[in-house]
Amino acid sequence: MEMLTPEEGRTAVRLARNAIEKAVDGKRTELPVRSPIFGEKRGVFVTLKRQGRLRGCIGLPYPIKPLGDAILEAAVSAALEDPRFPPVSRSELADLDLEVTVLTPPRPLDCPPEERPGCVDVGKHGLIVSGLGTGGLLLPQVPTEYGWSSREFLDQTCVKAGLPPGCWKRADVAVQTFEGQIFEEKAV
Repeated sequence: MEMLTPEEGRTAVRLARNAIEKAVDGKRTELPVRSPIFGEKRGVFVTLKRQGRLRGCIGLPYPIKPLGDAILEAAVSAALEDPRFPPVSRSELADLDLEVTVLTPPRPLDCPPEERPGCVDVGKHGLIVSGLGTGGLLLPQVPTEYGWSSREFLDQTCVKAGLPPGCWKRADVAVQTFEGQIFEEKAV
Protein backbone atom coordinates (compact mmCIF):
# COMPACT_ATOMS: atom_id res chain seq x y z
CA MET A 1 0.00 0.00 0.00
CA GLU A 2 1.31 3.42 -0.95
CA MET A 3 1.90 5.69 2.05
CA LEU A 4 0.61 9.24 2.10
CA THR A 5 3.14 12.04 1.89
CA PRO A 6 3.29 14.56 4.76
CA GLU A 7 1.46 17.09 2.55
CA GLU A 8 -1.28 14.55 1.74
CA GLY A 9 -1.55 13.87 5.47
CA ARG A 10 -2.02 17.58 6.18
CA THR A 11 -4.65 17.65 3.44
CA ALA A 12 -6.44 14.69 5.07
CA VAL A 13 -6.58 16.50 8.42
CA ARG A 14 -7.77 19.77 6.82
CA LEU A 15 -10.45 17.81 4.97
CA ALA A 16 -11.62 16.21 8.24
CA ARG A 17 -11.69 19.56 10.08
CA ASN A 18 -13.58 21.27 7.25
CA ALA A 19 -16.15 18.45 7.17
CA ILE A 20 -16.68 18.71 10.94
CA GLU A 21 -17.00 22.51 10.92
CA LYS A 22 -19.59 22.39 8.13
CA ALA A 23 -21.48 19.44 9.65
CA VAL A 24 -21.82 21.22 13.01
CA ASP A 25 -23.62 23.97 11.05
CA GLY A 26 -25.78 21.40 9.24
CA LYS A 27 -23.91 21.71 5.91
CA ARG A 28 -22.27 19.10 3.71
CA THR A 29 -18.69 19.23 2.52
CA GLU A 30 -17.98 18.72 -1.13
CA LEU A 31 -14.84 16.77 -1.84
CA PRO A 32 -12.41 18.98 -3.77
CA VAL A 33 -10.21 17.41 -6.41
CA ARG A 34 -7.06 16.23 -4.66
CA SER A 35 -4.09 13.97 -5.11
CA PRO A 36 -5.03 10.66 -6.78
CA ILE A 37 -4.40 8.85 -3.49
CA PHE A 38 -7.68 10.30 -2.15
CA GLY A 39 -9.48 8.34 -4.87
CA GLU A 40 -8.00 5.01 -3.73
CA LYS A 41 -10.13 2.81 -1.48
CA ARG A 42 -8.70 2.90 2.03
CA GLY A 43 -9.81 2.31 5.58
CA VAL A 44 -9.63 5.36 7.84
CA PHE A 45 -10.49 6.52 11.36
CA VAL A 46 -10.97 10.05 12.63
CA THR A 47 -10.30 10.61 16.32
CA LEU A 48 -11.32 13.78 18.16
CA LYS A 49 -9.87 14.78 21.51
CA ARG A 50 -10.65 17.77 23.68
CA GLN A 51 -8.16 18.74 26.38
CA GLY A 52 -6.47 15.35 25.95
CA ARG A 53 -9.68 13.36 26.41
CA LEU A 54 -11.42 11.29 23.78
CA ARG A 55 -14.34 13.23 22.26
CA GLY A 56 -15.22 10.94 19.35
CA CYS A 57 -13.69 8.22 17.21
CA ILE A 58 -15.34 6.55 14.26
CA GLY A 59 -14.04 5.10 11.05
CA LEU A 60 -14.26 2.61 8.27
CA PRO A 61 -11.83 -0.25 8.99
CA TYR A 62 -12.08 -1.83 5.55
CA PRO A 63 -11.17 -0.21 2.20
CA ILE A 64 -14.72 0.10 0.87
CA LYS A 65 -14.72 3.78 -0.17
CA PRO A 66 -12.28 6.20 -1.77
CA LEU A 67 -10.09 7.75 0.95
CA GLY A 68 -11.47 11.27 0.47
CA ASP A 69 -15.07 10.11 0.88
CA ALA A 70 -14.11 7.86 3.81
CA ILE A 71 -12.44 10.80 5.62
CA LEU A 72 -15.54 12.97 5.17
CA GLU A 73 -17.84 10.22 6.46
CA ALA A 74 -15.62 9.29 9.42
CA ALA A 75 -15.06 12.92 10.45
CA VAL A 76 -18.75 13.81 10.48
CA SER A 77 -19.64 10.55 12.24
CA ALA A 78 -16.94 11.06 14.90
CA ALA A 79 -18.21 14.58 15.58
CA LEU A 80 -21.95 14.01 15.48
CA GLU A 81 -22.75 10.29 15.73
CA ASP A 82 -20.37 8.61 18.20
CA PRO A 83 -22.91 7.05 20.61
CA ARG A 84 -20.55 7.55 23.56
CA PHE A 85 -20.74 11.35 23.35
CA PRO A 86 -23.20 14.16 22.60
CA PRO A 87 -22.70 15.83 19.20
CA VAL A 88 -19.81 18.30 19.01
CA SER A 89 -21.00 21.90 19.35
CA ARG A 90 -19.68 24.95 17.51
CA SER A 91 -18.17 26.27 20.78
CA GLU A 92 -15.96 23.15 21.06
CA LEU A 93 -14.44 23.33 17.57
CA ALA A 94 -11.44 25.50 18.49
CA ASP A 95 -10.51 23.12 21.32
CA LEU A 96 -10.58 19.91 19.27
CA ASP A 97 -7.44 17.97 18.39
CA LEU A 98 -7.94 15.89 15.24
CA GLU A 99 -6.23 12.69 14.28
CA VAL A 100 -6.70 10.95 10.93
CA THR A 101 -5.41 7.37 10.82
CA VAL A 102 -5.19 5.86 7.33
CA LEU A 103 -5.26 2.06 7.57
CA THR A 104 -3.72 -0.79 5.69
CA PRO A 105 -6.18 -3.56 4.81
CA PRO A 106 -6.80 -5.86 7.81
CA ARG A 107 -5.14 -9.29 7.63
CA PRO A 108 -5.80 -12.38 9.71
CA LEU A 109 -3.30 -12.95 12.49
CA ASP A 110 -1.82 -16.15 11.10
CA CYS A 111 -0.79 -18.18 14.14
CA PRO A 112 -2.41 -20.54 16.64
CA PRO A 113 -4.61 -18.71 19.19
CA GLU A 114 -2.26 -19.38 22.12
CA GLU A 115 0.61 -17.72 20.19
CA ARG A 116 -1.29 -14.52 19.34
CA PRO A 117 0.41 -12.28 21.95
CA GLY A 118 3.80 -13.05 20.38
CA CYS A 119 2.49 -12.15 16.92
CA VAL A 120 1.08 -8.74 17.87
CA ASP A 121 3.55 -5.86 17.52
CA VAL A 122 2.43 -3.17 20.01
CA GLY A 123 2.82 0.30 18.50
CA LYS A 124 2.69 -1.07 14.96
CA HIS A 125 -0.47 -3.19 14.80
CA GLY A 126 -4.08 -2.26 15.32
CA LEU A 127 -6.44 -5.10 16.16
CA ILE A 128 -9.87 -6.30 15.13
CA VAL A 129 -11.40 -9.09 17.22
CA SER A 130 -14.56 -10.74 15.93
CA GLY A 131 -16.57 -13.75 16.92
CA LEU A 132 -19.62 -14.93 18.83
CA GLY A 133 -21.73 -12.46 16.86
CA THR A 134 -19.79 -9.29 17.68
CA GLY A 135 -16.57 -7.44 16.95
CA GLY A 136 -14.36 -4.60 18.11
CA LEU A 137 -11.37 -2.60 16.92
CA LEU A 138 -8.57 -0.66 18.60
CA LEU A 139 -6.15 1.54 16.65
CA PRO A 140 -2.35 0.99 16.80
CA GLN A 141 -1.79 4.08 18.96
CA VAL A 142 -4.14 2.93 21.75
CA PRO A 143 -1.91 0.35 23.50
CA THR A 144 1.06 2.73 23.51
CA GLU A 145 -1.10 5.49 25.07
CA TYR A 146 -2.01 3.11 27.91
CA GLY A 147 1.28 1.21 28.16
CA TRP A 148 -0.33 -2.16 27.41
CA SER A 149 1.48 -5.38 26.63
CA SER A 150 0.35 -7.39 23.58
CA ARG A 151 -1.71 -9.64 25.89
CA GLU A 152 -3.44 -6.60 27.47
CA PHE A 153 -4.03 -5.17 23.99
CA LEU A 154 -5.71 -8.41 22.90
CA ASP A 155 -7.79 -8.48 26.12
CA GLN A 156 -8.89 -4.86 25.73
CA THR A 157 -9.86 -5.40 22.09
CA CYS A 158 -12.03 -8.32 23.25
CA VAL A 159 -13.64 -6.02 25.84
CA LYS A 160 -14.21 -3.36 23.13
CA ALA A 161 -16.03 -6.08 21.16
CA GLY A 162 -18.25 -6.82 24.16
CA LEU A 163 -16.48 -10.12 24.76
CA PRO A 164 -14.69 -11.33 27.89
CA PRO A 165 -10.93 -10.72 28.25
CA GLY A 166 -8.99 -13.71 27.00
CA CYS A 167 -11.54 -14.64 24.33
CA TRP A 168 -8.69 -14.22 21.81
CA LYS A 169 -7.47 -17.66 22.99
CA ARG A 170 -10.49 -19.28 21.34
CA ALA A 171 -10.17 -20.77 17.86
CA ASP A 172 -13.68 -19.49 16.97
CA VAL A 173 -12.67 -15.86 17.66
CA ALA A 174 -10.86 -14.22 14.74
CA VAL A 175 -8.08 -11.68 15.25
CA GLN A 176 -6.95 -9.39 12.44
CA THR A 177 -4.12 -6.87 12.40
CA PHE A 178 -3.66 -3.70 10.42
CA GLU A 179 -1.28 -0.77 10.47
CA GLY A 180 -2.06 2.91 10.48
CA GLN A 181 -0.43 6.06 9.21
CA ILE A 182 -1.31 8.81 11.71
CA PHE A 183 -1.71 12.50 10.92
CA GLU A 184 -2.74 14.98 13.58
CA GLU A 185 -3.61 18.58 14.22
CA LYS A 186 -3.49 20.00 17.74
CA ALA A 187 -5.80 22.80 18.87
CA VAL A 188 -3.94 26.04 19.41
